[in-house]
Amino acid sequence: MTPARRLHPQVRGFDRAAERYERGRPDYPRPATAHLARQLGLRPGRTVVELGSGTGKLTRILRASGAAVVAVEPLAGMRRVFARRVPGILVVDGTAEAIPLPDGFADAVVAAQAFHWFRTRPALREIRRVLRPAGALGLVWNIRRPSTWLDRRLHTLLEGCAVGVPRARGTGWRKAFEGGVAGFGPLRRRRFEFAQRVDAAALVDRVLSVSAVATLPAARQRAVAAQVREIASREKVAPRHRGVRIHYRTDVYVARRRSDERGAPASDASQIGDHRQPAHLRGEGSARPS
Repeated sequence: MTPARRLHPQVRGFDRAAERYERGRPDYPRPATAHLARQLGLRPGRTVVELGSGTGKLTRILRASGAAVVAVEPLAGMRRVFARRVPGILVVDGTAEAIPLPDGFADAVVAAQAFHWFRTRPALREIRRVLRPAGALGLVWNIRRPSTWLDRRLHTLLEGCAVGVPRARGTGWRKAFEGGVAGFGPLRRRRFEFAQRVDAAALVDRVLSVSAVATLPAARQRAVAAQVREIASREKVAPRHRGVRIHYRTDVYVARRRSDERGAPASDASQIGDHRQPAHLRGEGSARPS
């Protein structure tokens, strides 16, 4: 079975909404990404694999650390946008449960807005395989925070569309880390708060980029877009106005690869040795749409 056919059905919505995702989704706040880079020891000479890289919003920040980055993304629409927005970074077709990279390839693996979509235990086995003995896993989510009337209206609208969809807010994905049975130490979390400023068009893109909305029939999507425009109208968000703020928290989790299956802890990320990428994965890369 090909990687694309092993995805949760709702994930296909991201493929349809890749352009909206790029335009409407927030970036990641600098304090959160600086913390992630420190915890994973990202710097020149390191190699980091990003799973579910999407359009490359986190990838651009990872590249700034000086580490060599390889992106893994199963959706052709996302890879096409990625190739345009993040030239020079290799993006390969694959899933977290079937990472197309050799054993011990990476010093770190990251996933942003993605891990709750994975089949957790198979994904952790693959991530552990790809990591070097002292490697670490970083997980990042921007999560909407209903702080204002606008936030609460958007939250209510999106919650009504997202019945049965895996959630970052849920606890199911965390259970695989309990007791070290997946070959990783405990999750360590840091939380950051920030706001995204959007105009009316970006507000519509933000909502329609959500997978549960993107998989709706076209008529239903138009109805959702009309509701968002009504919300924007009440907030007096003009198309070229500086817009309004959507409030978020960013959760950053780090778990270190255990050195063996009995659970001996791996050493600190600062002790990871310098490595180079294998020859067949060096240099510039581009999307390979399937």
